[in-house]
Amino acid sequence: MTHDLLNKIKKGDFRALSRAISWVENEIQGAEELLLNLDLSRNVPVIGITGPPGAGKSTLVNRLISTITQQGMRVGVVAIDPTSPFNLGSLLGDRIRMAEHFNNPNVFIRSLATRGSLGGLSAKTIEVVDVMKAAAFDFIIVETVGVGQSEVEIVGLADTTIVVLVPEAGDEIQTIKSGLMEIADIFVVNKADHVGADTFARNLQKLVHQRPASLWQVPVIKTIADKNEGVGDLFSRIEQHYPLAENEKKPFLMLEKAFRIIQHRRMHDIDKTQLLKEVTIGLSKPGFNLYRFIGNYDS
Repeated sequence: MTHDLLNKIKKGDFRALSRAISWVENEIQGAEELLLNLDLSRNVPVIGITGPPGAGKSTLVNRLISTITQQGMRVGVVAIDPTSPFNLGSLLGDRIRMAEHFNNPNVFIRSLATRGSLGGLSAKTIEVVDVMKAAAFDFIIVETVGVGQSEVEIVGLADTTIVVLVPEAGDEIQTIKSGLMEIADIFVVNKADHVGADTFARNLQKLVHQRPASLWQVPVIKTIADKNEGVGDLFSRIEQHYPLAENEKKPFLMLEKAFRIIQHRRMHDIDKTQLLKEVTIGLSKPGFNLYRFIGNYDS
C-alpha cells in the first residue's frame, strides 16, 4: 500500500500526496514506512520565506508562484500557521491567502501548524517537505509564521532563505543585524514604493557588506509584490543561489534536520494537552516548583 502511494506521488498525484502528508503529520500507521522508503535523490530547491508580520510575505509568495508556473514549472507550497499556546489549535489559512492558485494543476498548497515550534520549523515540517520532494515539483516554498527574530529556524530547512523586510523597519535595523541578518541568502525590501525604501535598502546593503566574505554575495532586492515589481529579479537570484547552496549547505541542512527529528522522537511520549492539565493541577497546590515537577519526567 505504501509503495503504491509513493508511486502515485512520483507521478504528481496531489490526492496521494495529501494523503501521505496527513499520514506523516498525524503519525498514522504507515507513516514511518512511508518515510523510510522515500526517494530523496531528486534535488528540489527549497525556498524559505521569512520575516516580521506585515512584511507582505504571503503576497510575495503568491507572485513567486505565478512566476514559477508561468515558466511551465510545478511548485509545492507549505504555509506554516501559528499554533495557539492557549488552545493548542491553529488557523490554517491557505485557501484565504493563496486562493488564486488553489485550482492551478501545477500548484500544491498545504498549511501546517507550528506544533509548538517557536520559529515555525517543527520536525513535522521537515518530514512533510521531504515527502513533497518525492513528488514532481520543480520548487518547494516554505512560508513561515511572522514572529520576528525566532524565524532563524528556517535556515535549518531551506536551501535558499529569503528574509522579507519593509522600509518601516528602518528604525530597527540594528536589531535586524543581530538576528535575521546572519541567516539571509537574499534580502527583500518589499513595499519599495513606501517612503524611505531607498535609504533602508542602502543601509541594509552596508550591513550585508560587513558579513564574512563568501562565494555568494547576499543581494538586497527591492520589490512591490502587490504590483508584481521586482519578483522576476528575485526569482533569478534564487536560481543563481541554489547551485551554491547544494554544494555548501547540504551537510549543515542534514545536521539541523537530523537534530530536530531526533529531538521530536525523544519527546514523542510527551502529550502537551495532558501536560497542561498536570501543570494546572500543580499550580493549584501550595509550593509548586516547576523544576521538581519536570523531574518527574526526567526519571
